[in-house]
Amino acid sequence: MFMRSERLFLRPCWPEDWLELLTLIDDEGVVRNLASVPWPYTSGDARAFVERPPERMLPQFLVTLPTADGTRLIGSVGLSRDGDDVELGYWIARSYWGQGYATEAARAVLSQARAIGHRHIVAGHFVDNPSSGRVLRKVGFRPTGERRLRYSEGRKGVALTEGYAIAFDERNDCGFDGGEEAMRAA
Repeated sequence: MFMRSERLFLRPCWPEDWLELLTLIDDEGVVRNLASVPWPYTSGDARAFVERPPERMLPQFLVTLPTADGTRLIGSVGLSRDGDDVELGYWIARSYWGQGYATEAARAVLSQARAIGHRHIVAGHFVDNPSSGRVLRKVGFRPTGERRLRYSEGRKGVALTEGYAIAFDERNDCGFDGGEEAMRAA
C-alpha cells in the first residue's frame, strides 16, 4: 500500500531500505521516545524491521520526502497492537523535526485507518516528550487522562506515558464525508 500526502510519500519497507533506516534511527534522542525500538539500534534490528510481513489491518509505512533529486527516507508511521487496542506510532529523524512531517504522516495514516474500518485508535507519548503530544492533538487525538508506566526498549526501563485516543463516527450508507468533522474525541 502506498499513500501520498501534500508533501510526503508513504510506502512499505523494502529489504534494501535497511541501511538508510539504520542511518536515520541510529540516534538515541529519537529511539528514547519510542516504546519498542531498542538502543543501540543495530543492522540486525533494521533488517528485521524491513523484512516484517505486512498486516492488512495494521499498515506500516516508511515516510519519504520527494525532492527533485529523488526521495529521501525521513521516518516511519503506522498502526500496531497495544493489547486489545490499535495504536498509532511514528518517528521522524531529528534533522526533519519541527517541520510538520509527523503531523502530516499521522493524518494520512488515520485517514487510512478509518477507511479500512478502524473506529478507535489510541496513542501515547512519554511525558518528557511533549512535542509528540502536540502532534497527537493536532491530528485530532484527545487526552484520555490515563497516565501509565510503559517499558521502553530504547530506555531499557519504564517511563511515564500520557494516553490519547480518537474515535471515528460510524459509517453511513454513503461512506465517510472525508472531513475533519468525521473524527471525534474518544
